[in-house]
Amino acid sequence: MNAQQAAWRARTLPPVEKLAGGLVSVPVPIPNNPLRYTLSYLIPGDDGLVVVDPGWDSDPGWAALLAGLAEAGATAADVTGVVLTHVHPDHHGLTARLRDASGAWVAMHPAERDSMLRDRDTAPSVALTGWLRDLHVPQTEINDLLGTFGSAVDEHFAPLADPDVMLGDGDLVPLTGRHIRAIWTPGHTPGHLCLLDTDAQVLLTGDHVLPRISPNIGLQLSGGDPLGDYLESLAKVTAYDDCEALPGHEYRFHGIAARAAELTTHHRDRCAEIVATVERLGAPGIWPLAAALSWSRPWSEIGPMKVAAVAETAAHVELLIKAGTLTRKQAADGTQRLLPG
Repeated sequence: MNAQQAAWRARTLPPVEKLAGGLVSVPVPIPNNPLRYTLSYLIPGDDGLVVVDPGWDSDPGWAALLAGLAEAGATAADVTGVVLTHVHPDHHGLTARLRDASGAWVAMHPAERDSMLRDRDTAPSVALTGWLRDLHVPQTEINDLLGTFGSAVDEHFAPLADPDVMLGDGDLVPLTGRHIRAIWTPGHTPGHLCLLDTDAQVLLTGDHVLPRISPNIGLQLSGGDPLGDYLESLAKVTAYDDCEALPGHEYRFHGIAARAAELTTHHRDRCAEIVATVERLGAPGIWPLAAALSWSRPWSEIGPMKVAAVAETAAHVELLIKAGTLTRKQAADGTQRLLPG
């Protein structure tokens, strides 16, 4: 058991660790969140270093990142670039603060940039409300969910740092003396990236593959087929099974192919449960369907995470409709109902 895994089990913050190839992992805390921390990574080059996923924007998080840099013998001034696996605030939140302190460039996949620009058209809380209405979530439930989130929706999903560098599938991170290749793995977000360091034999997996939990794969505001994308991306990373996985949360691990197979089975089983539940309920909408599925806690105790649960249910439904296993029809009251294909 490595130190990260031991710390996760003990529910403590893991140490800053020097890893293969001179990489350094830095745990950046996420206040009041069961994930507890984001694992940020420092990659040294010949003329400075790159920070991958600086973490959640908070004063304790900033202090943790600076402490990690110090243990690596560096300061914020030594950071030449920031690479984002994706733009969720627990990964991208501190980017602007780090960029302002260092003058570093910021890199991400073009699809992440596009999602950031699109989501700026309306306030996050307004966009979320409209999206939930489109899924025919009852207005009382929407009010409840938005009331629980409060101002945090707009605060933490406010415009984050824009990119200077686009990293497409197969592109190299512009860091002199290193060979870090971007692997496009959409699903968790449209432009999610993994980062491959073949010299160190590590794959930075962001939220694409985690050792213990299943990343949320939810229908996004832009629609699409995120679960279909995710399953294809899982198959893609099995090619790197000889690498150690350095994830964005929990702890590093070996066995990428086996973990990808477990996650694929999980989603296939979930699809089967959804089909059986649709047949049992008889033409349900997304909201009653989500409420009837099995979750890690009873539906009444899920709280604001019902938003993620509904998004995940909708993503599975989209995949099943695309496959012809389910069909969608409009009911007399204007809601969308689901039927076996």
